[in-house]
Amino acid sequence: MLGLKFETSTSWVEVAKNGLEQVFTDHAFAEQKAASNAVSIIINYSEETELVRAMSDIAIEEMEHFKMVHEFMVARGMVLGREQKNDYAKHLHSFFPKTKDRTDALIQRLLIAAMIEARSCERFKVFSENIEDKELADFYRDLMVSEANHYTVFLGFARQYQDRQIVDKKWEGLLAYEAEFMKNRGTTARVHG
Repeated sequence: MLGLKFETSTSWVEVAKNGLEQVFTDHAFAEQKAASNAVSIIINYSEETELVRAMSDIAIEEMEHFKMVHEFMVARGMVLGREQKNDYAKHLHSFFPKTKDRTDALIQRLLIAAMIEARSCERFKVFSENIEDKELADFYRDLMVSEANHYTVFLGFARQYQDRQIVDKKWEGLLAYEAEFMKNRGTTARVHG
């Protein structure tokens, strides 16, 4: 369903388990950034009523996820660490050329958001299926479903605002670009690390 061109190795699960507090911190800030991105889309494309409605729902849900991750951390005696730069998102942004065209800029943002959600979904799936901690497995399985839904929303809107063949060509290019980058990942306790 996701179409990702590179699968996360289960060895990343061991890295994540050994740095669980760091994974949670990274995940919590990723949820904040996702909410912020949805709000930013609302601000910049406020005339697009259906998009605004969908982004409002996503922004609220992402902040609920942030709260859930933080509460999960606190319940396990962990403290939310400081935010770290997200080189994954930065790398995805470098795929597309800068544009002053509002529609192209929107398509790029939607495709990048779809990619981030797709990879998060895939990572949460791998994590939930390969960790012995049932509470943690259930937690990430539930979040995996939500990430898949967000991926579908972002990709669907991208295809709505531009010819589907053009969007799908951009999406295929981004998938290949992201896969190449992910081949050297999986060694740090971060959601996209």
